[in-house]
Amino acid sequence: MQAGYENLKLEVADRCAVVTLDRPAARNALSSRLMRELIAVARELGERDDVDAVILTGAARFFSAGADLDDARAWADASLSISERRRITATGYRLCRAWEEIPQVTIAAIEGYAVGGGLALALACDWRVAGEDAFVSLPEISLGIPLTWGTIPRLVNLLGPARAKRLTILCERFAAPQALEIGLLDYVAASGGALALAREVAARAMSMPPAVVRMSKESINAVATALNHAAGYMAHDQIALAAASAESRAAREAALRRKRPGSRGDGG
Repeated sequence: MQAGYENLKLEVADRCAVVTLDRPAARNALSSRLMRELIAVARELGERDDVDAVILTGAARFFSAGADLDDARAWADASLSISERRRITATGYRLCRAWEEIPQVTIAAIEGYAVGGGLALALACDWRVAGEDAFVSLPEISLGIPLTWGTIPRLVNLLGPARAKRLTILCERFAAPQALEIGLLDYVAASGGALALAREVAARAMSMPPAVVRMSKESINAVATALNHAAGYMAHDQIALAAASAESRAAREAALRRKRPGSRGDGG
C-alpha cells in the first residue's frame, strides 16, 4: 500500500498507474476518507511525468457500491452550519472533477458492479471496461436524493437525455452487454478480465506520442464539458435540501436496514 493512503492502493509500473479502491469489507463504498484520498491521488498522478495512463479499479470482485450511506447522516445534520454541510455534500463533486481533470488517459476497470457514486466516479474517467457479468446502476432517487457529483451532464453527453432519464429517474440497472450497447461502457471483457483488458487499452494509448495524447484529451474534454459546471455546480445544495426531508430520511433508513454483510445491494 502506498504510504499516506489507507483506503486505496497505488501501483506504478511501465508508465501505467493502477489505483485500487481498497475497502472490500464495505464493498469499496466511497467514504469521506476514501473520497479525500482519491482526490489526493488524482492530483498526485496528474503531476507525474512518469505516468501516461491511469487505471481505476476495485479490490475483490466489485468496483464500488457507491457513496457510504453511513456518512449520509451529515448531509441533513442540523447541528452543522450551512457552510459545513455544503463542504461535505460537495466532496463527491470535487472527486469527480479531480478525476476528470487528470491529464493522462484514465480507464475504469469494473468487475461485479459500479453503483451510484461508484458509477459516477467511473463516468469521470475517459473509458470504462467491465466484466461481462458486471452491472451498473444509479439508485439515488430511490434513496430520496437527487443524482449529483456532476453526473447528469456526463450522462447526457454520453447517452442523450432519454437514456439518462432511464438511469436517473427510473433507476434502471444495466448489465454490462446492455451498458456497452447504449454507450455507457466502452469495452466488455470476460468475467474477471476487466483489469487485463484495461491494461491492453492503456498500452494502446501509451504507444501514441504522450504529449499529443494529453493535448487531444484536453481539447476533447473542453468541448464535451463546456457547460457541465454550469449544469452541476449547485447539485450539492440540492442534495442537502433533499436529504433533510422526511421522505429522504425514510428512504435511506430503509436502505440501511436492507444492508447485509457481503450483500450485492445497491448503494447511493
